[in-house]
Amino acid sequence: MRRDRLDSTAIASAGYDAGTAVLELEFTSGEVYRYFAVPPSIHRGLLAAESAGRFFRERIRDVYPDEHVR
Repeated sequence: MRRDRLDSTAIASAGYDAGTAVLELEFTSGEVYRYFAVPPSIHRGLLAAESAGRFFRERIRDVYPDEHVR
């Protein structure tokens, strides 16, 4: 999945597959997670957020099922 770089101290890049509603996040630690059943509006909100880390904590983490990729 192609990911776009984010200007964030917490999240290095984010990618989204609209066909499967999968959001893939690479954190600055190097870890990669996939989040499932994520609506496109959440991906757009993450990219537009003033703080991607805060948006993640408030709107993604513990909301959508996830998988630790690496």
